[in-house]
Amino acid sequence: MFSDPNLHLPRLLKVLCDGGYTGEEFAAKIKALTGAEVEIAKRSELHKFAVIPKRWVVERTFGWLDKCRRLWKNCERLICTTLNIVKLALLSVLLRRF
Repeated sequence: MFSDPNLHLPRLLKVLCDGGYTGEEFAAKIKALTGAEVEIAKRSELHKFAVIPKRWVVERTFGWLDKCRRLWKNCERLICTTLNIVKLALLSVLLRRF
């Protein structure tokens, strides 16, 4: 995990993550980095369709990020470059809405 000394997010209280990001180590690093709790949106059954609360928020965000061509393949040398591209992609979503 990377640490950015300029990362200051006082209003961030909770981070919604996909089921692939489970684990105490991941939650501890997110808590140390941002001060936010980690909430996992997991599926309960594999073969039945059911609407899972808050999971659609995670899937919708991934859908928005998939529209950014530069994020289709991660071929950046530094993780901070990828982080900045994700920020720019979400900023472009916000700018298109307003």
